[in-house]
Amino acid sequence: MSSRRKALKTLSAIPLVGGMLGTSILTAKVVEETVAKPMARDFFKELGLRTFINAAGTYTSMTGSLMHKEVTNAISYGATEYVNLDELHDKVGERIAELLGCEYATVSSGAFGAMTIGLAGVMCGMDEKKVAQLPDTTGLKDEVIVQEAHDIGYTHALINTGAKIVKVKSAKDLEKAINDKTAMLWFLNANTEEGDIKWEEFVALGKKHNIPTFIDCAADVPPVENLYKFTKLGFDLVCFSGGKGIRGPQSAGLLLGKRKYIEAARLHTPPRGTTIARGMKVNKEEVLGMMVALELYLARDHKKEWELWESQIKLIGDSAKSVNGIETEIHVPPHANHVPSLKIRWDEEVVKISKDDMRKQLRDGHPSIETVGNKEEVGITTWMMEPGQERIVAQRVKEILANA
Repeated sequence: MSSRRKALKTLSAIPLVGGMLGTSILTAKVVEETVAKPMARDFFKELGLRTFINAAGTYTSMTGSLMHKEVTNAISYGATEYVNLDELHDKVGERIAELLGCEYATVSSGAFGAMTIGLAGVMCGMDEKKVAQLPDTTGLKDEVIVQEAHDIGYTHALINTGAKIVKVKSAKDLEKAINDKTAMLWFLNANTEEGDIKWEEFVALGKKHNIPTFIDCAADVPPVENLYKFTKLGFDLVCFSGGKGIRGPQSAGLLLGKRKYIEAARLHTPPRGTTIARGMKVNKEEVLGMMVALELYLARDHKKEWELWESQIKLIGDSAKSVNGIETEIHVPPHANHVPSLKIRWDEEVVKISKDDMRKQLRDGHPSIETVGNKEEVGITTWMMEPGQERIVAQRVKEILANA
């Protein structure tokens, strides 16, 4: 017999003895003894997994970011009721568009999923026969022009549609590459400095030749202004990861821009089944979580948050520099992961530990600390830490370097 049934059976007898012990006292005692709250399960411990302090950043391999309580509350709420999925996407898309001042928006399965459905929407429009045809691109415009310096692994999201990547170096090359098969021009914001063609010129070329432009801004929040900037610059489509700086669900993202392309993109997503993006499902819980995460992010005191990160990075840097032979550099990447970051360097003839061994000792210690870097330096960020963890990191960094 379950604890709940035992409790109910026992409680049914209370009126018979209530005069002797007092109903309220006995009720409380029975409930406490038979329906006690279960202990919260430590799932990661059960599975034999170590958690860690994230001094690295919003890497997918490290499960991105931690969601705020309001976001997990929204996710929990979403699990309590049924709702029409398309209608939910419609309403949340309108809400996000209102918040960000763009024509339309949808919650996608990450920035990668946003790239796939965004291009698919451009290629097929509202023609459901074409939608079902992909990745067969027969009779469709199926070429995407990309600057050579922007052609990284994530362009696989584009070729998922069946499209082909055409690489160019200059604006002149781009115009030469345009033909009747050109579907879209795609720009990687993280590599802005590495491409010859910059934002305004890229958009202008798209408008000149009546070809949609798409900018991938997956890791480009902060700054918060980027959420408005690129649609206002004239890009037809913009995507962001949801589980990085915005701190939404790790498997969610945002696709922003022109309504006609986003409505077409939605034709490739669930609940429709015979499409290339059927597996890129975004459930009702994630949709709500992403919306609330965005609302929270926009309401945040970004100046105060930045000052906190600066002070945390300085604390860790000062602690490392207190060891003879250690040099540090505080820097802010111009695009993607645009947050105060620390580089720690040393001559391994003076401080006798390699950068790889330093990272390993941080990872293997208690608590475990994840960092980034290479053979030349150890890299640290604090924006994904919980307040107070920077002091633990500072102490451990100094301890390992001093002992070396």
